[in-house]
Amino acid sequence: MTLEYVGRFEDGTVFATSKRSVAEENGLVDSDDDGSEWTPLSFTVGAGDVIEGLDEAVVGMATGEQATVTVPPAAGYGEYDEERVREYDADTFEAMVGEPPAIGRHVEAQNGLHGDVTAIADDTVQVDFNHELAGKTLVFDIRIREVA
Repeated sequence: MTLEYVGRFEDGTVFATSKRSVAEENGLVDSDDDGSEWTPLSFTVGAGDVIEGLDEAVVGMATGEQATVTVPPAAGYGEYDEERVREYDADTFEAMVGEPPAIGRHVEAQNGLHGDVTAIADDTVQVDFNHELAGKTLVFDIRIREVA
């Protein structure tokens, strides 16, 4: 399956897209973008390559079809889980990561989890291991380009 998409939050804010023009309009193009052509999303339906809500929505769709798909957190990136927010001693954090803590720094834990530093206070560092889209309802405008 190959599709073009625009992913938005319920308030209309675009968070991701396969369309360069939409990305430019919404400030999603990085300053180091080389201007190359953006590509649609290709995946195998049912293989778990994309979030469940999107995977299920495209079943039975044909080339050229369009749809707006609303994906609740349970069928997207899950509910936000406070237990996935951890605190570390600042010295321990720096020893594990090899860099001093900084708000927004992306880290990968030894168990493979990815997180972001969200707070630094006194001698502690807070890291949020929730996916950045956890707890959010996502709305996708999709157009099927190819069914393989």
